[in-house]
Formats: sequence, C-alpha cells, structure tokens
Amino acid sequence: MGQLNKAISVTGLSFAYDGIAVLQDVNVEIETGKLTFILGRNGSGKSTFLRILAGLIPLQHGNATFLGADSKSLSHIERSRIIGFLNQQHKPVFPFSVEDVVLTGRAGFVKFIPGKRDRHAVQVAMEKAGILHLKSRKYTELSGGEQQLVMIARVLAQEPEILLLDEPTSHLDFCNQSHLLALLKRLTCEGLTVVAVLHDPNLAFIYGDDFLFATGKQIIRSGDSMNAWDLSFLKTIYQGNLQTVPYNGRALLIPDSD
Repeated sequence: MGQLNKAISVTGLSFAYDGIAVLQDVNVEIETGKLTFILGRNGSGKSTFLRILAGLIPLQHGNATFLGADSKSLSHIERSRIIGFLNQQHKPVFPFSVEDVVLTGRAGFVKFIPGKRDRHAVQVAMEKAGILHLKSRKYTELSGGEQQLVMIARVLAQEPEILLLDEPTSHLDFCNQSHLLALLKRLTCEGLTVVAVLHDPNLAFIYGDDFLFATGKQIIRSGDSMNAWDLSFLKTIYQGNLQTVPYNGRALLIPDSD
C-alpha cells in the first residue's frame, strides 16, 4: 500500500488494562476513502483499539499516524480536525434543537460565537445525514434512529478526514441500520475514510470495503490467500459452529444448527 493511500498506520501498538494485555504488537494499515469494519468476538479488543486511535485511551506502546501525522505530536484541536469519533452511547443532552446539537461539533473551530463558516458546515452536515428537515426539532424528542443520524451529522460538522465509529448500529432497527450503513458508504464515495467497530459480520460484508478482525490480542486481516468471509477463517475468529451462504459475490455467516 503506497504512502499516499494510508489513512492510518499503526506499528508496534500494545495495550494492557491493569497489567493484563489486551493488544500486543499490533501492526496494521487502513486505506483512505474506504469503509473499513473491525469485527470480532466480545472482549477481543475492538473498541479498545478504536478508542486508542481516537485518542480517548493513551497510546502506551507503539506508534500511530493519521494521514502521515504522528499521533503523539497532534494537539487535541489538531486531532479533532483530522479525526471525528462517535461513541456507541450518547450522554443525554438538554432539549436543544437538532441544529444546535450539530453545531456543538464545531467546538474545535469556534473561538467566541459561531460564524458563517460554522453555520454552513452544520447545514452541509445535516444535508449529508439526511436530517435537514429535523433541524428545528428537539433532539430529546427524536427516535433512536434519528438521534443516531444527528450524532453522525455532529461529527461530520467537524469536517474530519477520518471518521471512527464504535458500534454505530447498536440499538437501531433493521431499516435504520441499513439506512445508516448506506450513508457511511456514500460518505466514503465522497472521499471520507470511515472505520467502524461492528458486531454483525453480515452487515459488514454487505456494505464494507475492507475488514479487520480482533483476535488473539491482534488486529489482523484474513490474508492474501482467502477472503474475509472465508468459512475456515471465520471459524478461527468466532470459534463456533458456523456456515456461510453465497451473497452478491461474497458470503453471509449463519449459525450451523447441526
């Protein structure tokens, strides 16, 4: 992978909670302009890895670069202008309007009061997320799916080049899951790099461009010799009785009832 195609490059990354290793000597690259999903079993280190990239957990060992910039040299403001992060759970907010909630995504740019540039970025973000019609509604009165789209717009208002999402489809129904992932796919077509932790490998295989797997304290790919949806590979990741069924040139994963 050429230098110009690297959105994120991680070398020698290791992390431990209270002396218990969660990630060890992780080396991985993530390409620009792709929708990349991180998959794996519960407790495998997926969210920890993403939160380290987002700067929410200190990088204990190793190095990470974002579009060539060393993460250790980035200030909080500089990082926020490169990376947007969406957590899987949102703290309750006061009954602000949707537009005002999205405007808080401009915090790293506003010195005193929001200007025309900030208002424009908010309008564009709401348009991209498909929620412009909700801008005057109170955030607390929206459905879970609508609130998730507002949070996406809030992150987009930062105008980041890399978007990190931790379980963006959690608590969403099937239709809202599909709508959200289709939106993320469109954003990558516009040049944004999106990296998301996902529980459901089937949604990942339907919408994703690239796939990483958290297993054995590592973040890996399936390798050049097999696809990410290869059954033998997925059995090593999920360690269960599984089968795959062909789908649109790929495969979907189902439990094996035998």
